[in-house]
Amino acid sequence: MKKVALLLLSLVVLLVAYVLINTFTFKSQQLEVAVIDKLQIEDNSITNLQTALRLKTISFEDPAEFDSSQFHLFNTFLKDEYPLSDSLLNHRIFNEFSHLYEWRGSNTELKPIVLMGHIDVVPIASPDKWSVEPFGAEIKDGKIWGRGTIDDKFSVIGIMEAVEMLLKEDFQPERTIYLAFGHDEEVGGDFGAVAMVEHLKSKGIEAEYVLDEGYAITQKLIPGIDTDVAMIGIAEKGSTTIEFTVDMEGGHSSQPSPETAIDVLAKAISRLKEEPMEATLSEAMQGFMNQLGPEMGFVNKMAFANKSLFKPIIIATYEGASNAGNALIRTTTAPTIFEAGIKENVIPTTARALVNFRIIPGQTAEDVMEHCLAVMDDERVKAKFYGFNTNPSPVSPMDSWGYETINRSIKQVFEATFTAPNLVIAATDSRHFSPISKNIYRFVPYHINEQNINTFHGIDEHILVEDYKNAIRFYRQLILNSNQ
Repeated sequence: MKKVALLLLSLVVLLVAYVLINTFTFKSQQLEVAVIDKLQIEDNSITNLQTALRLKTISFEDPAEFDSSQFHLFNTFLKDEYPLSDSLLNHRIFNEFSHLYEWRGSNTELKPIVLMGHIDVVPIASPDKWSVEPFGAEIKDGKIWGRGTIDDKFSVIGIMEAVEMLLKEDFQPERTIYLAFGHDEEVGGDFGAVAMVEHLKSKGIEAEYVLDEGYAITQKLIPGIDTDVAMIGIAEKGSTTIEFTVDMEGGHSSQPSPETAIDVLAKAISRLKEEPMEATLSEAMQGFMNQLGPEMGFVNKMAFANKSLFKPIIIATYEGASNAGNALIRTTTAPTIFEAGIKENVIPTTARALVNFRIIPGQTAEDVMEHCLAVMDDERVKAKFYGFNTNPSPVSPMDSWGYETINRSIKQVFEATFTAPNLVIAATDSRHFSPISKNIYRFVPYHINEQNINTFHGIDEHILVEDYKNAIRFYRQLILNSNQ
């Protein structure tokens, strides 16, 4: 018994030593960069964003609701307010409303970069709940209010302001720069981003890196870290919607059968919610932990330094932390539409539900379908893919020149800010650009916190005026840093 006890004690000591060595050698990987002086931003730059926000460039699910006049006005706005970009850059328009600018570099040996954004916005679902006019672009409390302030006109206008500023300074890039602004990102990007990528492919373009919208600079949203953290998306989740239907006998509500179509489908959807797909730590999440773990307190640092040992605890922590935390570690299940019935005293013969899944890298839409059928285990429930579907994006490397350039530019503009890779849980137009680059990143230069995290696509969307000014500064610095 003594030998067994000693052996067990030895194993425990070795395990503790292993954990502690990993923890104490888990050193900061944060890039050390000096902050640059703040560039003066003219009032006209603010006015230009307000003008862009007042144009109702809305993408509706029903194409019949599309108002082309507002997009034509946006075309005119770009031409009038950014005359140097329009005249000195090669400016092409795709399918009437998507814009691709080519700023030719002097060194054709260097691969180009692509800076992206989108000019369309989502509809206003509840205008009566807004405290301001959704398309008024009002400035109050140091903020600009309105649909598109975050998603995504501030990026588009921030990029255009930075480029126009550099053109006024007679700056000539060595590396060719493309500016790609789609007009239908909110409904899939088929006529904007896809068309522009096909054009670039036809020219044999291979981009050094692509930067699109994504996550932002979080403030006190990451447990264990009080410092601001800029999140650079190196991958994004896929999205698939599955339609589930049940067709059974109906009848009069005075004589209900033990199970109706509603009962069967409701139970099936409930099982899907109760048994989600298995959680996992994706490559993006592991990069996130490697970058931020050393900046945390001892317990979190120890867990992230020993991910293989503490994986169950890490996953459980993220599952319980928040909806966003849970979304970072698994394919999520979200019933969005449930339809059945035509009259209060008639048992319906059919029931229909749509469930949206956001797919984590490493899984596919086919995996989701297989999981659903296995969990429901009911032949009465029929399933088929519905609408817009896409698998997760490839994972872009953290050790590329593009990531390092974006990282350095963030550090130069935003003082006392950590950076880390992350997984973008929504879909962006950047997924269409994988045929022309392996280095696709997703970041928008504004601060996100508990006060504004639910406003984009929601109520009272707004951005700090200073954040918008910093966006111009960031994109300008990124272009300068990419000039090599």
